[in-house]
Amino acid sequence: MRHPNFELTLEFAREMDEKDPLKGFRNQFFLPKKKGKEALYFCGNSLGLQPRTVTTYINKDLKKWANQGVEGHFEGEVPWVDARKPSKSHLAALLGAKTEEVVAMNSLTVNLHLLLVSFYRPNGKKYKILTESGAFPSDQYVLESQLKYHGYDPEEALLEVSPRPGEHILRTEDILQKICHYKDDLALVMMSGVQYYTGQCFDMKAISREAGLHGIKVGLDLAHAIGNVPLSLHDWGVDFATWCSYKYLNAGPGNVSGVFVHQKHGNDPEIPRFAGWWGYLEESRFEMKKGFLPMQGADGWLLSNDPVLGLGALQASLDIFSAAGLENIWTKSELLTGYLEFVIRETIGSRDVLQIITPSKPKDRGCQLSVLIPEGGKEIVEKWTENGVVVDWRKPNVVRLAPVPLYNTFQEVFAFSKILQASLT
Repeated sequence: MRHPNFELTLEFAREMDEKDPLKGFRNQFFLPKKKGKEALYFCGNSLGLQPRTVTTYINKDLKKWANQGVEGHFEGEVPWVDARKPSKSHLAALLGAKTEEVVAMNSLTVNLHLLLVSFYRPNGKKYKILTESGAFPSDQYVLESQLKYHGYDPEEALLEVSPRPGEHILRTEDILQKICHYKDDLALVMMSGVQYYTGQCFDMKAISREAGLHGIKVGLDLAHAIGNVPLSLHDWGVDFATWCSYKYLNAGPGNVSGVFVHQKHGNDPEIPRFAGWWGYLEESRFEMKKGFLPMQGADGWLLSNDPVLGLGALQASLDIFSAAGLENIWTKSELLTGYLEFVIRETIGSRDVLQIITPSKPKDRGCQLSVLIPEGGKEIVEKWTENGVVVDWRKPNVVRLAPVPLYNTFQEVFAFSKILQASLT
């Protein structure tokens, strides 16, 4: 996106930062330093920055643990048996879901396996799974191993949609055509919401609608989508989804994941699942009876006690999202990413030294731009690193830059243009 009023000047960048309704939120995060100066941190798509309030949130539970021990499970403002509950409304807002459809639990890959137990139900000829080519390795391994577990050969049962020759992103019409073509063979469409390598945001609404027309379940890996792009999982009819919390959700390395289970499934106790006692009917959980009776909604997929300290870190970030306002975040994201695209194109001019492979239309991306550098990419990126830029290099020749609206600025993007120019001379 080239905004008609974008300018490659420091004055313009300063003016945009001054008008930014989110300008105060940058101060709510710890900003990494390189050589004594604040780094240009464009790596929130890999690990979000730490909110300054995390220590306060976690210390509340550390203090309770120290002073009350096991009684903390049932006492205090938020008893530990309810630790997951404060996050539910925030997660629902980010996902476009009902509160009962979401719950924070486990880790992403564990959750994906658990959800596939329930929603990958091969039956006769309908046993194949459709995904995007180049999906994140964990997703590939999960799908391969699930197919093998059911006795199928992944080489034959795992179908992929690939970009057309000479292209880097998937066309929505190609995805929909593939679903329609294999409608009698597919048991599941399982894709990412935002593709980790290219930064493409898929048309999740259209994909869910097409699959639903043919009775095919739809699941999403939202690791790069939640907190990055607007989502409406309930209205789109997505069957299930999972995500991590350490990228755009800023909840800390390896922190708690979460699941979405659509209301049409969440209240069906007969859906097969791997069960644990924390998913048992809450009002009688501690009666320790045989025979699993699930809670309604996504909570019925819970296994174990809530990870209290991790949820504290997550809540610190979710409260920032709530205070900032999602509309403000999406608006700034579009502008800031558009400005990064603008300054890159203006800086390189007609030189064929790099190529932005992320879609230019704002609806087709979040705040990540993936830049392909055909020759000498590693050396170029090393020059950026020497000058305080933190980005993510992905083999063989792509660097990912994510200007995150909660803590990145237009002046940082402008400063990057100067470093980019110097690295190409």
